[in-house]
Formats: sequence, structure tokens, C-alpha cells
Amino acid sequence: MEANEGAPQDGNAPVLSASALSKSFGPIEVLSNISLDLRAGEVHAIIGENGAGKSTLMKILAGHLQPSKGTLAIDGGEVHFSGPVDAEHRGIVLVHQEILLAPHLTAAQNIFLGREIRRGLSVDDRSMNAAAAAAMRNLGADIDATRVVERLSIAQRQLVQIARALLVPHRVVVFDEPTASLTPVETQALLGVIASIRAKGIGVLYISHRLNEVKAIADRVTVLRDGKWIATREAASLQPLDMARLMVGRDMANLYPPKTLPTRERAVLEVENFDVPGYAAGTNFRLYEGEILGFAGLVGAGRTELFEGLLGLRGGSGTVRIDGKPVQFRQARQAMDAGIVYLSEDRKGKGLLLAKDLRTNLTLAALDRFTRGPLIDMAREWAALNQAFTEFDIRARSRTLLAGQLSGGNQQKLLLAKMMLLEPGIVIIDEPTRGIDIGTKEQIYRFIAALATGGKAVIVISSEMQELIGVCHRILVMRNGRIAGEVSGETMTEAEIVVHATGAGQKEARIAL
Repeated sequence: MEANEGAPQDGNAPVLSASALSKSFGPIEVLSNISLDLRAGEVHAIIGENGAGKSTLMKILAGHLQPSKGTLAIDGGEVHFSGPVDAEHRGIVLVHQEILLAPHLTAAQNIFLGREIRRGLSVDDRSMNAAAAAAMRNLGADIDATRVVERLSIAQRQLVQIARALLVPHRVVVFDEPTASLTPVETQALLGVIASIRAKGIGVLYISHRLNEVKAIADRVTVLRDGKWIATREAASLQPLDMARLMVGRDMANLYPPKTLPTRERAVLEVENFDVPGYAAGTNFRLYEGEILGFAGLVGAGRTELFEGLLGLRGGSGTVRIDGKPVQFRQARQAMDAGIVYLSEDRKGKGLLLAKDLRTNLTLAALDRFTRGPLIDMAREWAALNQAFTEFDIRARSRTLLAGQLSGGNQQKLLLAKMMLLEPGIVIIDEPTRGIDIGTKEQIYRFIAALATGGKAVIVISSEMQELIGVCHRILVMRNGRIAGEVSGETMTEAEIVVHATGAGQKEARIAL
């Protein structure tokens, strides 16, 4: 069957359906007897906690994995995909959660990779650049099509990947966590694109942990838990809290832990006139013992780059004091030795070694604490891993797994456990719950609150405004590389954050140290 984006559909037959699908990896069954269908012109959301089987199901539906049992059908006729290319030829495309781009090629070259526009025997770069720019504008993204992908932010890379997928003629589009790295503005633009896709009679399968998005865009919602089907409901009949209860099997009304206000008597980190060339300028702030300080802002505001500069991960200059003593970090190890740890927003690329086992990942940053002379004390490493599993509720079918085999939420817990082995006084967490389900989010928030209650100072960088409001004592908002304002107490609202982040209706604010 050839893909035909505008083909009329039989009103009775779903465009894509799965019947009694199961998938096992060795003796472990990760999907069990799943049945669902997708109608033309419908957004069908698939939700569940990390490890519920959502991504495995999507990969089967898009031809990336073969089911162990069960059948797939298009327009009521049974099909067997030989692979993702076969599925694409039949009009089914998958927008992956993982970034699968060539980092050394431009955005346009990635979008057209394998399907380049040619003029005679030569590649027509001008046409590809123009078409790529138009495709990204349709997503609400202002991205230079000639920019090399490795120089784009995580959010920009995700938008490039979405633009690439949507160039394929499609009858079904599968989105796996497409907004996990996007700002609210970019998310709204993407939801608008999805609505336009639905209006053309195309079916959309949509995975997201952001339940407000699911409520806003979905027609139906299917809930998975532990690889099993729990429910399929009309989205209009569910509120986000209802979805959360179905996902985790318990009440999620108290997502954020209660706040214990810090005394703000002792500043543990002071930053004055700090610059990161091209990203941040004139930065001033203080962080107090027992405080959770948030950093908000749009993508490109300079938040991540500021802290990479402060911690020696990129060039930066200015005055930095820890406990009143001047410091200057040229590399991350110096910051760790001074009691500061940084959990990168890119936990898969920079935080963990995905091809290494859990024990190796856990102890790597604090390896000197697990050695006896020239030898590694593996017994102590195993003891530390067992303690981390208990303390951070890491859930895995085996302690011998590779880090890349963990779900996103469990990877984040492992990264937290890894950094806490260094016994830091200051913890900086960039996008702490990106791509994590609501049940694990609740756990991460409680871990963060416990750090502050225990006397540690915490900085949370996040694109989710409600997350910052829920966990932080104060929030600093960055715009165009500068701190544009501070919100706290009654002024800690999404509206106030947006005002500072966009500059709408307010002049640049000064932060009182």
C-alpha cells in the first residue's frame, strides 16, 4: 500500500490497529496482550509510567520491533512490517524520543538526509535550506537551517527531528514524547501542528508525560501499566488527575511536597558580574543554605550555558564565592572537589555511560572512595548500588543491566544517586524531570525537597514553570543571557514568569542581593 496523506478512510475500519500484542526480551515480557486502534483524523494518546511499555508499543506499531505475539492491521487488513522503512512506505512515521541526528551536519542536511533534493548530479543545498527553514517555521521554530546540529540546543534538535519525520508522506504519525525538551511556547506551536495534521484526516498516536497536553490535544486516551492495558477512555471524560490515578494506581493530588522555608542567613554561593561569552552577561545572584532556587527562561535564554560556565564546562569569567571564599573552576572536577555537583539536562549524553553497567555508572565520579591501593573494591561498589536502589527507589529487573536499559525515570534516579555519593553541599539539577512520568516526578520532587531540608542548597533549572513554582523557594528568570527578574511568594505565578521571560510589558528588573 502506498502512503496517501489525503486518502479517504472507511468510517468503520481503523486506519491502524493492534490486536493482542505481546513483546518479550528473553524471559522478560514487557508488553502483554495489548489491543488498541487508531482512527483517521484522531489523536490517540498513550500514557503510563516509565517502564509501562509505551515506547516498546510505539516501536512495534512503526516497524522498529517485531511483536512476539499478536497482529497489526491497516484499514482492517493484516500487515507485517519488515522494518521501519516498510512502515514508512505504508504511511506510518515515528518521531523518536531519542535524538537521532547526525551532529556534524546542518539542520537542513539532517532533514533531507537520504532524500536530498538534487539539481542534475549535484545536491541542491539552496532548495534544501529554504524547504527546511519553511518546515521548521511550520513548527513555530526559528532555527537557522544552515547551523550545524551539534551547536543547537536539545529543544532545537528535537524540532529538527520532528520536521524531518513530517516530510515523509504519512497517514499515521507516532509522536514519542515530542515536547519533553520544548518550552511552553514551542509546545503550543507543536500542538497546533498536530491539530492541523488531525484536520487532514491523519491519525496521530501521542505519548507524553505532560498530562495537561494530553487533555488539550487527545480525543482518546489509553493507559498502560507494567506492560498491561489498564483503560481506554474518551479524553473529554478525564482530567489530568484522573489520568495520573490510572497510570500509577494511587491518588496523585499532592504532587509537590510541602516547603520548609530557608532562613537565608548564610549564602553558600555568591555570583557577581559573571559572563559566559555569547550566552550570559552580568549575572548576579546568591544561593542560601537550605534553599531551592529556580532558574526559568525560554530556550536560548542562557540558563544551562551560565552554569556550564560557572562550573568550568565552558569558558566564563566573573566573581564566584563559596562560603565567602573566592573560587574559579577550570574543569568540572574542581567544582566537585569544592562541593558542587551538576546533573546535566542531557543525562543520556553527558550524565551517564549508557553502554556501561549500573555499578560502574554509580561509582565513577567518586571512584577514589571505592579503591584499595590500585584495585577497585567491587564488594563496596555492590553495597553502594544496593543502597542506591533502596534510597532512590531505582527499579530494574536486574542490577546487572546497562544504564541504557533503564527507563528515563530510573536513569535520573541513578544519576542523582551517583552525584550524591560525592556528598555535595550545592546541587544543581538541569531539567530534573524531562521525559519522566508523573509518579517518578513526585519522587524526584521529594528527593529535591529532602536535600534542602537536610541543609543542602539546590538550584533547579527547568522549562516547566509549574514545576519551578511547585518546588522552589525563589525563581530567577533569564532573558537574552541576563537575569530579568525574580519571583517569590505571591508573585510566583506563571504569568509573572512569562512577563520576565519575554519582556512583555515590563522593563528589565534589578535583583536585590
